[in-house]
Amino acid sequence: MGILSRYLRVPRPRTFLYLMSLRTGVEMVSLSVIFNKLTGFFGLLAILTGVSLSPLQLSMYIYSVGALALISFLMPHIRKQSPFECLALAWFYLIDTVINTAFTSAFAITWFLAVSADNANKGIPSSAPGGATVDDTAGFTSPKYNVSKVGVSTTPGEGITGGQEAVAYGVAGAAAATATNPSLAHGVGIEESIPSIMVVVMLTMVRVYFILITMAYARQVLRQHMNTTSSAKLHLQTDGVSEGRSDNPFSTGSPAGTGWRGKLGRIMVMIGESYWLGGQADDDWVKGLDGRFRTSKLSGGPPGTLERERRARSGTGPPVPKLNMGKL
Repeated sequence: MGILSRYLRVPRPRTFLYLMSLRTGVEMVSLSVIFNKLTGFFGLLAILTGVSLSPLQLSMYIYSVGALALISFLMPHIRKQSPFECLALAWFYLIDTVINTAFTSAFAITWFLAVSADNANKGIPSSAPGGATVDDTAGFTSPKYNVSKVGVSTTPGEGITGGQEAVAYGVAGAAAATATNPSLAHGVGIEESIPSIMVVVMLTMVRVYFILITMAYARQVLRQHMNTTSSAKLHLQTDGVSEGRSDNPFSTGSPAGTGWRGKLGRIMVMIGESYWLGGQADDDWVKGLDGRFRTSKLSGGPPGTLERERRARSGTGPPVPKLNMGKL
């Protein structure tokens, strides 16, 4: 069970892409969130131009504006290494990934249904989320004339020298004649849909890695905060085999545990407490941090005092002079 739990535990990266620090990585992740959420602001501005939005689109744009305000408030605390704000940023990015995945899945379902409807020369099902908006703006669904090609027949015009009259007519092809109802399986099975699915999956995996980066940095900030402020410092064995458990920085009675921030902080730490506060043998940053706050100047007597004490303890110092009792 010990080996199994070791491989099933949440990864705890110590660098961003093995090139930069976690703090730099979290700052870059936050910038990507800001650029992503700006689309919600411009989406709401589109309402002023008379564009009709579905309830799904409107809710996504409103959420994006709120998320933009929140990330703008939390981002300056990355450099300040504020425990509460860094932990809130980690949880926000995790929740934002889940919400963003839900919106992306809803849009993907509607889009694949639109592609299937176009291939079947039919309209998008009304049950598709946001299907009416996609149907109006896609440009290739619900055709006025259900034909696969258009022919032009010309005849000489009456009373016009060299003139001709043209008549356009539609021809229903085999695809239109044998079309099936639009379905998600049909839309996914179309060859052009495979690259889109692969791109969505790759971007989702990137966001999962960003989640691990933000969580690892928040964990580092929490343990560093307790290491520097707690009266009983984090215990480290000299052989480095094990690492002690950190205290909860938002515990009742602590400076950070008062008010609504303390209650919310305890809730955020309580979910996954073993990750946020639990020890790990390979957390070398804690050892380096512990040594960083130690003074290199040791108090002692005149030069050579420490060396004489060391030799005296090890028994390698000069022999103690014997007293000559005969002269007394």
